[in-house]
Amino acid sequence: MATPQSNLPGPDLTQGVPISDLPDGRMLSGHVGEDAVLLARRGDELFAIGATCSHYGGPLAEGLMVGDSVRCPWHHACFSLKTGEALHAPAFNAVGCWKVERRDDRVFVREKKELAATDRTAGVAPAGWPANIVIVGGGAAGFAAAERLRREGYDGKLVMVSSDGAPPVDRPNLSKDFLAGKAPEEWIPLRPDSFYSENAIELRLAANAVTIDVRVHEVVLEDGTRLAYDRLLLATGAEPVRLSIPGADLPHVRLLRSLADCHAIIERAATARRAVVLGASFIGLEVAASLRMREIDVHVVAPGRRPMERVLGPELGDFVRALHEEHGVVFHLGHTATEINNKRVALSGGGALDADLVVAGIGVRPRIALAEKAGLALDRGVMVDEYLETSAPGIFAAGDIARWPDPHTGARIRIEHWVVAERQGQAAALNMLGYRQKFASVPFFWSQHYDVPINYVGHAETWDTLTIDGDIAAKDCLLRYRRNGRVLAVASIYRDVANLEAELAMERAGA
Repeated sequence: MATPQSNLPGPDLTQGVPISDLPDGRMLSGHVGEDAVLLARRGDELFAIGATCSHYGGPLAEGLMVGDSVRCPWHHACFSLKTGEALHAPAFNAVGCWKVERRDDRVFVREKKELAATDRTAGVAPAGWPANIVIVGGGAAGFAAAERLRREGYDGKLVMVSSDGAPPVDRPNLSKDFLAGKAPEEWIPLRPDSFYSENAIELRLAANAVTIDVRVHEVVLEDGTRLAYDRLLLATGAEPVRLSIPGADLPHVRLLRSLADCHAIIERAATARRAVVLGASFIGLEVAASLRMREIDVHVVAPGRRPMERVLGPELGDFVRALHEEHGVVFHLGHTATEINNKRVALSGGGALDADLVVAGIGVRPRIALAEKAGLALDRGVMVDEYLETSAPGIFAAGDIARWPDPHTGARIRIEHWVVAERQGQAAALNMLGYRQKFASVPFFWSQHYDVPINYVGHAETWDTLTIDGDIAAKDCLLRYRRNGRVLAVASIYRDVANLEAELAMERAGA
């Protein structure tokens, strides 16, 4: 009887491949049965793990191999080649791992390994773990911290307090594929509801923390509940800046931050014919693209000369504008909204736009009121050290509220990026357990506009030189943002490996 043929690309790795097809430091993608498998070589070591990233399914063979790990080309998740474990966000799920055998000049992939328990973090073991950990915040940083604590083997009491009514969700998807109608809702939760009970994480939804009693180590909730903590993580995130013009509270005027916000926009979009998006930020333009996918006429109103010029520069800003205009978006730049009624949006320069849906994306501000009431040191965010610990011993902060000493720029920075928040949550988890690991991750974010992804690594609030390698209009480019000759950030379109290499170079320069 003939062996069934797999529909997956690449060689059948159970039949072996010549060792010459796998030079040192290289990877190739094949399959074992119906599993896509990545085969990699480092010196005399051979590895075989799942070939697709567990975050969004990126092809790991097109990524970057760094030591005994591989980084995804799409969103910079990182996996151990030895175990398949997800080492860095935005991936949390491990990929499969297979045994590898070399016979003479051929390499064979054998049976799949059992998923091993995660090795504890390298370093000096802490003298003792805290009995109670409380996490305030149900976003990226809070979830990543809770997940990492349990993955590390922490078995103490773990309470997660979230003001949101839904368990932690994949927030970037809310302005991208889910809003566009291309992603099912089951993709949105970061973990199924059962994850929290199965891992003894006490998830308190629609709960507001109002006070931290630093003296007795308790968090006080709005309903009077007092939660004792030995270690506390503040991951309260940011909240959208709300419009302060007449008509801002009308039912067809929406913000986008939560899953409930997204559902409300989708409900309105079902009958809307013309939408006005206020703000040409990443979120605003991703919303514009998603609404265009729903065949709604979209007008964007923003005070700047170009979309996203402050972050990406004029050249990439012009490209983003042209890209949206190709898809039918109409821009009204140099304007702001002055009034909204049931049918129209009045503009600062005169005139008005018809609108049966208005989405405001005019920025966010860090939610620092809780930290301020607790007397923590603040400076346009919550001040933390290199271990993400605040001015109060035992209290840590991560995500949109944290201002930390960045080794790459030499300055204290605060960044509102999803991946940064997740990685800070993971780092804070380790440090709450006493591992004393400095947070030195290079900031990274991605933005999606129709079929065009923009990847950005590093952080450049200002720059004196911007160089462009490639052709922006051809969607094949790498932009370097320098100050005093030093590369602070890199943006790219369809140059994923170069973007990963830039991230690695920044890591090594800041080490």
